[in-house]
Amino acid sequence: MHELILHHYPQSPFAEKARLLLGFKQLSWRSVLIPPIMPKPDLTALTGGYRKTPVLQVGADIYCDTALIARRLEAEKHTPALFPEGQELAVSAMAAWADSMLFLHAVALAFQPEAIALRMASMPPEMAQAFIKDRQGLFSGGSAQRVPLEQAKQHWPTFMQRLSQQLARGAGDYLLGEPSLADIAMAHPVWFLMQNPVTAPLVSGDETINAWYQRVMAFGHGAFESLKGDEAVAIAAQASPQALPDTPLWELPGVTLGQTVHVAASDYGVDAVCGELLHADSESLIIRRTDERAGTVHVHFPRINFVVTPAG
Repeated sequence: MHELILHHYPQSPFAEKARLLLGFKQLSWRSVLIPPIMPKPDLTALTGGYRKTPVLQVGADIYCDTALIARRLEAEKHTPALFPEGQELAVSAMAAWADSMLFLHAVALAFQPEAIALRMASMPPEMAQAFIKDRQGLFSGGSAQRVPLEQAKQHWPTFMQRLSQQLARGAGDYLLGEPSLADIAMAHPVWFLMQNPVTAPLVSGDETINAWYQRVMAFGHGAFESLKGDEAVAIAAQASPQALPDTPLWELPGVTLGQTVHVAASDYGVDAVCGELLHADSESLIIRRTDERAGTVHVHFPRINFVVTPAG
């Protein structure tokens, strides 16, 4: 059994989501800190070009996107459940909304001039410019649209009121009674705004939300040790990908198993990864690719929010 290795950086909200998933499951893992902007040579040796943060590595199997990472960790350790029985659709739908609509509004607020100026104050000017340019490129070519700041300012109080109401009227201490992926997904955009004194007041004024937020943060990050990026690549090179899942195959219109394909996110960060399509089921896609440093790896993607097209 290979160790869980998370490729991430501290300031990433989706990395915080993954760290909380690991903490919720009380799992041990290895921490590889990656650059917040491209290039990311060790990471791309594993993924083939996928650039979003975070990425989970298990030997020679590479898992992209926190939606799929959550399902991989659920398979790693069934309890406590991220997808409580009978609430799978509600949990998935709420998490998807938080990861898209709520997150994009949080991004607009976090990148408003006063907030970004404070965040960049400690960076050398050339690094700050590179960061802004990288983030602008991240939203180029995908379906996700940047939320105008004034819209985000108008909509955010309504989102927080709905969150507070759900927590106040629910049956337990969490969004759906017992804790689930929905809480962690909803919390990471809140965490993002909490990190900056300019935006923290947008999420810190409601006692019900504050109490829930502290309960979610108390999941912690599990137990972890540091690992260097080149060491993680060497682990992949020395390992063999795990056997393909025995889940039923689901057709992907326009492509067939064994075909060389491109897989790319459809919303943002749309850099395509090229490889041989090995498996497609109701939730995930797996391609095989070979890298001169990492060897043969299987790269896993969620089916939702990703597009598969024939290469060439």
